[in-house]
Amino acid sequence: MQLPDGIRKSVNVLLCLAAVAAIGWSGREIWQTLDARRQIDAGCADLVPAGRVLALDRAGGEIVHRQGEEGTIELDALAEEAQDCELFSEKAGGRWFFTGRVGVFPTDAYVLPDDPVSSPVDRTGTRTYPAQPLGGGITGSVDDRGVTVQLPCAGGELDGRPVTALWARAELYASGIWEYGQPSANDRAVLAETAVLTANNLAERLGCADRLPDPPSEVPALAEGPIPVGRAEGTCAWYRESGLAGREGFPDTVLESRVDDGLWDEACALVLSEDRARDVHSGRPDRGDGVSAPERPGDWYVALRTFLGEDARDVRVPRSGTEDPLPARPGTAGRSPDESVWWASSDCAGRPQIHTMTLAYGYDRLMAPRMERLFRAYVTEITERRDCADPRFPEGDTFRVR
Repeated sequence: MQLPDGIRKSVNVLLCLAAVAAIGWSGREIWQTLDARRQIDAGCADLVPAGRVLALDRAGGEIVHRQGEEGTIELDALAEEAQDCELFSEKAGGRWFFTGRVGVFPTDAYVLPDDPVSSPVDRTGTRTYPAQPLGGGITGSVDDRGVTVQLPCAGGELDGRPVTALWARAELYASGIWEYGQPSANDRAVLAETAVLTANNLAERLGCADRLPDPPSEVPALAEGPIPVGRAEGTCAWYRESGLAGREGFPDTVLESRVDDGLWDEACALVLSEDRARDVHSGRPDRGDGVSAPERPGDWYVALRTFLGEDARDVRVPRSGTEDPLPARPGTAGRSPDESVWWASSDCAGRPQIHTMTLAYGYDRLMAPRMERLFRAYVTEITERRDCADPRFPEGDTFRVR
């Protein structure tokens, strides 16, 4: 059927206008994408892959990077301290939505163990997601905000100084995550790719010999915790097997991850449920003077960590009256002079390991004398599992109430 001339002309005009509008819209999108890439490259020193960042759920529209003394990667300053870039997105409501971080070893920064007042249980809600190994042959970890990877850097150099290893992290800003509890499946995969590519870009810039392989195409969702001791199968499986959980006063739930013997930071947290903590407090009147009852689940805990390799070379424990914490050096063992924080050490074929144990305030006054056996069991298991040697333990008289 042939349209009348007048109608046909009107249709042609509408089609032309639609085509012009489409060209204009696509041109705007192209310009926004190019400008977003420019912003990411400028803020992140051409290290963070712009295309991957733009694939995140909250990336879209206008992208800008923070401009100032902080929030922009400065390679010249990387030898002194870790650097990060911070990005804002129109799709995220103009808010900060992504951070890329990089760092090198050796570094002047030191590592701190868990704190006696910082519970491993998430205080912002009811869900806690212990970090998990990334897998895929990569030394990396996934937590509820992002992905961190490490890479040895044989032959690397920065400002004339040798670099032995480097790390990179891709992270979503917390305000964009609390709505969901943890990153989406898409974001987990994109963050893993981003961290790996950032590390490889930095390795190329520094002249490192090695590169990381591609990360797994699917990064599993993080499992919630704490879980009952009887279900422990990962980094806290030793506690289930030890039988200590059945003893009076000991924790009855755990926060654990899958085992990865190459990971630089492995954690196992033993947490008293609300009922168990209440029973322990009421059942120890001989030591309970001045100890407040725990108010929330997770107030009482034993936090255990093992730092391996570069991270183990400068672990420090808190001490009062100074801003300089006490070094927990490889080949030594001991306790913080002021806090309920102990450390042990071992050697893994020339790579140092530092093991730490932190008791929550209040709980330490009730249970410190009974924790020597637990700490020894933990250190012995991970040392044997990783085929390490020469374990050093704190003296028995350090496990006392202060």
